[in-house]
Amino acid sequence: MSDIWKRKGIETGMDYIETKSVPYLSFPILEKTGLVTQGFSTKMGGVSQGKFATLNFTFTRGDNPDHVMENYKRMGAALGVDEKRMVLSYQTHTTNVRLVTKEDAGKGIVKERDYTDVDGLITNARGITLVTFYADCVPLYFLDPVNKAIGLSHSGWRGTVKRMGAVTAEKMKEAYKTKAEDLIACIGPSICGDCYEVGAEVALEFKKAFAKKDWDKILREKENDKFMLDLWKANEIILLEAGVKPENIQITDICTHCNSDYLFSHRTSGNERGNLAAFLGLKE
Repeated sequence: MSDIWKRKGIETGMDYIETKSVPYLSFPILEKTGLVTQGFSTKMGGVSQGKFATLNFTFTRGDNPDHVMENYKRMGAALGVDEKRMVLSYQTHTTNVRLVTKEDAGKGIVKERDYTDVDGLITNARGITLVTFYADCVPLYFLDPVNKAIGLSHSGWRGTVKRMGAVTAEKMKEAYKTKAEDLIACIGPSICGDCYEVGAEVALEFKKAFAKKDWDKILREKENDKFMLDLWKANEIILLEAGVKPENIQITDICTHCNSDYLFSHRTSGNERGNLAAFLGLKE
């Protein structure tokens, strides 16, 4: 396998999987369980054109829907899953988590979504692939190998400051009796702490939400009331405080902004772009 990525030097990084269909990024800690199908898309190998080139997964930003559907078919082929049994989130930077059942199969793909304001999805239904969307925000993957349940959540700065990772773990506990100490959790490709500059108002929200001892871990002050924000570290702290074991957390080593040639990045391109997607399903 080739490695085209500018990596951040984290030892527990991601694998780059090249297939006959499309390439994708993969978490070794999830893959070795043999329980799930999982991946994170790149910009490469699809049929979308212009600012969406080429592997765009959103139907809502003006791309040709036939192109988007073909992209889903290609990703489904790469992962070995049926794209018509995928279930798509409806993200609005909330901490709302939807329990997905077999009856939800295809929603957002071949069926209308009968929900809005959903940034997280959980299920114990086999053969369903959960899908969430990104262009710098943080994808959070969850696997409960004991009760055979999964979760996939979108966590930008708003979701992170409201502890989306802990919310998702709690929803899995309520639905499937998941214990945090059993969870395997992954923090996926997103903007890194060296690239994500925020204003003082965002930094203040994180200071309110996190213990003072952790401020220096997640915030680095610059000039002119600007701060560098490390969402990877913030989400790691959230997961640890929720009870996930350190050895069961894998953190990406790939930044969307650093790798904007290969990944969509809002910080790089603004609204002139497509969306990446995270995929997670329990094997049948």
